[in-house]
Amino acid sequence: LHTDRLDPQLQYGFLLHDIGKLAVPDAVLCKPGALTSDEWGMMRRHPGEGARILSSIPFLKGAVDVVLHHHERWDGGGYPDGLTGDKIPVGARLFSIADTIDAMTSDRPYRSALPLPAAIDEVVRLSGSQFDPACVATLTQMPEDALLALVEPHETA
Repeated sequence: LHTDRLDPQLQYGFLLHDIGKLAVPDAVLCKPGALTSDEWGMMRRHPGEGARILSSIPFLKGAVDVVLHHHERWDGGGYPDGLTGDKIPVGARLFSIADTIDAMTSDRPYRSALPLPAAIDEVVRLSGSQFDPACVATLTQMPEDALLALVEPHETA
């Protein structure tokens, strides 16, 4: 992605989106199996923790919306606030797609990475429920080299 073209506050939000995971125990973050209800509760608090951290740093206050709302869903089923549609800040809507593609195309302790086309197909399938349809439409119109740049750091030589 050409992050040099993004607003600096969005860049900070994108880079620091999971800073709140500092408050989540490593045993939960690295658990190879399914999380318990209590562990999910810890994970679901990381956006609020991250927003709290950034709110205390004056030059990062503009990044708080991305950090706080990157797990919201278009249909309101996300967290921490259950926001719907256009109530979700646009930076968080955009970032949630990039974050999801990154997660799906990365190896995890509990599953192997998906190829990029499969990840894109899944995002398209979730358009209108998890993701903003306009943002997904933009994604599907991106040139292939730009899409490959989303997962480039995961490729091995």
